[in-house]
Amino acid sequence: MPFSVKILGSNASVPAHNRNQTSQLLTMMQVPFLIDCGEGTQLQLKKNKIKAQKIDHIFISHLHGDHYYGLIGLISSLHLYGRQKDLNIYGPPGLKDIIAINLKYSQTNLNYKINLTEWEYGDKQLLFENQNIQIYSFPLNHRIPCSGFLFEEKPKKRRINRKLLPIDLPPSRIIQLKNGEDILDEEGKVKYANKEYTLPPAPSRTYAFCSDTKYDEAIIPYIQGVDMLYHEATFMEDMKERAAQTHHTTTTEAALIAQKANVGRLLIGHFSTRYKDLQPMLDEAKSVFEKTELALEGHEFSED
Repeated sequence: MPFSVKILGSNASVPAHNRNQTSQLLTMMQVPFLIDCGEGTQLQLKKNKIKAQKIDHIFISHLHGDHYYGLIGLISSLHLYGRQKDLNIYGPPGLKDIIAINLKYSQTNLNYKINLTEWEYGDKQLLFENQNIQIYSFPLNHRIPCSGFLFEEKPKKRRINRKLLPIDLPPSRIIQLKNGEDILDEEGKVKYANKEYTLPPAPSRTYAFCSDTKYDEAIIPYIQGVDMLYHEATFMEDMKERAAQTHHTTTTEAALIAQKANVGRLLIGHFSTRYKDLQPMLDEAKSVFEKTELALEGHEFSED
């Protein structure tokens, strides 16, 4: 079962060059997670034929407008669509007040409940967990409190080798094999050895989202070895001083983080409006880390 990342927006600060502000949809173990919600996210969801009502979890990295100004509109639209099920939002301290004051002065009484978890800046924190996935926040180095997010699939069960599986084996016994157990006969001897009738479990995939941050190797332990890393790359290397002043990263710096963290592949985004042509940015990053791709809107990146 693959996981995928759909890019809905990848520009910094303001919309420009037909690029919208930061937002992406990660689908892992068939569960959709919206990461950041810049202005225009609703339109991008419609454009990409993604049903907003299916989204139950939204993660906001920080309170700069290009990362969350689309959230209030989405919350309101879900209400107008008649949503009934809970919406779970995970974001920085202060987000709860922002949502509350908007609802108060628009006199909006939502049809559904918002469960809002405000992460604590400064440490790795478990935000979400179910049977198959766990999601953590971790601190980034930006001008205001900002967190990255680490999405991890939990270890999976062994896979049944159906070519060898006896036809008459009941479901309860198949579950035993998937759980790594041997099946014993009435005398307690091994009748069906687990290793003979199963295959190794499918790999558990990982995705890390690093929103706005200056170059900081302190994040490497949090993202070490992930299959796919999204890391902001607002400027090219000749703007390195400007990047540091604004607490952002260059293409080369993002690639260096990916290299040092030994990640599988790197997506770069959050492009400054000064860059209409993004190819030079990609070339610069690939000179350090070959497995780099541009997080272009409408593109989907997947891992089997």
